[in-house]
Amino acid sequence: MTAEATGEWHGWRGWRAATETALYGPGGFYRRPEGPVGHFRTSVHASPLFAGAVARLLCRVDEVLGRPASLDFVDMAAGRGELVTGVLAALPADVAARTRAYAVEIADRPAPLDHRIEWLPEPPRRITGVLFANEWLDNVPLEVAEVDPAGVARLVLVRRDGTELLGEPVAGAEADWLARWWPLGGAAGARAEIGLPRDEAWAAVVGALDRGLAVAVDYAHTARARPPFGTLTGFRQGRETAPVPDGSCDITAHVALDACAAAGSLPGTRLLSQREALRALGLTGARPSLQLASTRPAEYVRALAAAGEAAELTAMGGLGDFGWLVQPVGIPDVLAD
Repeated sequence: MTAEATGEWHGWRGWRAATETALYGPGGFYRRPEGPVGHFRTSVHASPLFAGAVARLLCRVDEVLGRPASLDFVDMAAGRGELVTGVLAALPADVAARTRAYAVEIADRPAPLDHRIEWLPEPPRRITGVLFANEWLDNVPLEVAEVDPAGVARLVLVRRDGTELLGEPVAGAEADWLARWWPLGGAAGARAEIGLPRDEAWAAVVGALDRGLAVAVDYAHTARARPPFGTLTGFRQGRETAPVPDGSCDITAHVALDACAAAGSLPGTRLLSQREALRALGLTGARPSLQLASTRPAEYVRALAAAGEAAELTAMGGLGDFGWLVQPVGIPDVLAD
């Protein structure tokens, strides 16, 4: 049933506006002091090896930039600064001394954060170095479309309790985006998330990069395999749950990274899996030699634990399937084999 048929419009909003309020409005999910770490686990939380790999990526960019006097590292959607803190700790001393570290987050700065990290509500306007967006784009709010019984794609409206109703037909730039990136056809019930706001958000931050590398890491899909019913979901206290826009849970949807790549189109742009990216940065998950167990057992135990963590970060069917959108600006491909 559509809102037009029922005459019911009061209290209903599109998913984009509802998510914006639920996540980023006063008292929203991402403005809470405790942060999202208790609700879901990212690669950053899975192992310090992830921050170490990102630090190696920053060092590669530093080298091709000619070791500039000031090297920027921008952590988009920084949470409580876990990634940028880990990257600073993993850098060689000479690189760390030249690194200007930025954490971009709407929540207040955590009290114990390293004094070297600048806390900002939006990225710097001029960046030379690396802009790294780990699980940012999946939380950029967007509209949801669903095909009605007549074969018309309509915007999905939602109330604060998560109840949905079909609204107006999708039109304008949003209809154009669907036609290009996620054609729904006429099957009733087919759904899609309209990724136009994410394309625009990504193009805007990449536009701040003078020279260096922009990387977006996220749950992703491409035109070859769009999910037929969309991916909108919620997370609360470590468990997946219904997406209810009342501020009590995270609201997320996988990212059409191919559309984001086209929006910020640059020479050398690549889409690859996290497994491929981390292996290019030296993280393989290979087990240590058994000979080490007999000669240096403590070292063997540490190496075995690290191998287990690396295996989790690169596992097919898990974190290794995350998409990496890599866009160099004025530099060669630093992830090339």
